Amino acid sequence: MKVMIVDDEVIIRNGLSTVIKWDELGFELLPPAASGEEALARFPAEQPNIVLTDIRMAGMDGLELSAEIKRLLPDTEIIILTGYDSFSYAQQAIRDGVGDYLLKTSRPEEIIMAAMKAKQRLLARWASRRQESLGRTAFRDSLLERLATEGPPADSSAPPVQELLPALRADAAAYQVLLVSASGWGASAADLALAHFAVANVAQELLPCETLLRKDHILLVLGRAEADRGTEPIEAALGRICRKLKCKLFAAAGSCVGRLEELPRSYREAEAAFAYRWIAGEEAFVRYDRVAGCNGSRAFCTDKEEAGLIAVLKTGSVIELRNWVDDAVGAQLADPEVTPDSLEAYLQSVVLSGQRWVWRAMQSLGEDVPPDEQMRHELPDRTGSPREMLFGRLQAVMELYRDFLSGDRVSYVRRAIVYIQDNLDRNLTLQQVAGHVHLHPSHFSEVFKRETGLTYIDFVTRERMRRAMALLDRSPAKIGEIAGNVGYEDVKYFTQLFKKHTGQTPTEYRQRPDRFPPSS
Repeated sequence: MKVMIVDDEVIIRNGLSTVIKWDELGFELLPPAASGEEALARFPAEQPNIVLTDIRMAGMDGLELSAEIKRLLPDTEIIILTGYDSFSYAQQAIRDGVGDYLLKTSRPEEIIMAAMKAKQRLLARWASRRQESLGRTAFRDSLLERLATEGPPADSSAPPVQELLPALRADAAAYQVLLVSASGWGASAADLALAHFAVANVAQELLPCETLLRKDHILLVLGRAEADRGTEPIEAALGRICRKLKCKLFAAAGSCVGRLEELPRSYREAEAAFAYRWIAGEEAFVRYDRVAGCNGSRAFCTDKEEAGLIAVLKTGSVIELRNWVDDAVGAQLADPEVTPDSLEAYLQSVVLSGQRWVWRAMQSLGEDVPPDEQMRHELPDRTGSPREMLFGRLQAVMELYRDFLSGDRVSYVRRAIVYIQDNLDRNLTLQQVAGHVHLHPSHFSEVFKRETGLTYIDFVTRERMRRAMALLDRSPAKIGEIAGNVGYEDVKYFTQLFKKHTGQTPTEYRQRPDRFPPSS
């Protein structure tokens, strides 16, 4: 709080400056002024908050100075100090907005009291204005939020939109909603908030818009002078913001609408386009009209993809898994029909395929496994890249499988069973499986039958028939393809074995009336 003393008597100036310990009272004492003209000349640069001035001075008197100060900065508190106890002076001082009127014979404590009262009045005014400003800002933000999501308020007594949101002038040719997110300044919530604050400020300099900061993005509403200028000016402005602030921007735009009442439609479209940030990345511009017609890419993992995934998971190689994920997700993103929902469904399908393979292996060895419904919700939300999301989940599946088969927890017969189930599409000889678990074939055959209750051949046949039944239930593949997938090149021989095992041919089994489609 800055104080200036104005008096043409040096003894008064020095006395008021030294007798009162202004700094201890929370004031900053400016150099005293010897005349009204000097005070007025210094006023714009120094802008004192409180002025103590004499009335009778050579040249400009104190009342003239007070009137000029109030004209320049009405908030300034003025305290008159005079040697003349004149009622007419007091009346004029009050008319000029003077806060207090004291005689020079007043004691120091009376002058201090007057200065403290002036300070209190200033602080009260400032607090009131801050509160008023906060209330106005809150109302403005609430109005913009409502305008975008619901349309103009029906309350006729509410202030006009243009009064609080001047960029959305009534004569605008078009209005448009953008949702913008910034990145590149750090990963913390504070970094994100600061980046969005900076982007919103610069956007208002470059575009005819109103902005509203939200938790993870900026709501931006444009009042466009022309309805058919396209998005080139917007994209150019966003590019300038990126270069100026050294950040990355993702922006989603709804279509232009002709009236404020239609703004919620543009907002809903921008929301739908904003969901594509998960697909497009942190630096892109997505228009709703470019994605509105997308029907979604393939939302399930094919049998071929599942076989390839299982082969990679068996290797335990993180590098091979990374390459498989990059190829699989890359193929999805390259599909022009891809949508966030279809991509999420595909990733869910891939993860479930990997999980179910491990669960089957564990179940065959007597382990408890979670139901499919529980596994179905294990994908995280759309906060990271699809590639990293899928890689992280499949790496966990790979580690689960590796941990399950490691150490003494699983006997060599159980390891043999897992190996058989993983290779049903190949020519599986007893010698080959015995070699995998490092046992002599004859000894392996005896132990295998003792622990499973079946000969090696009967066990392999049973597992192949079970796999064939599952494929017939969930896959439209031809009978010959299914035979090959379970290790039989001769379709006729496969059909005979299948009928012997189930009492039906493969075709009859697929067409049975009690067959239900598999859960997806």
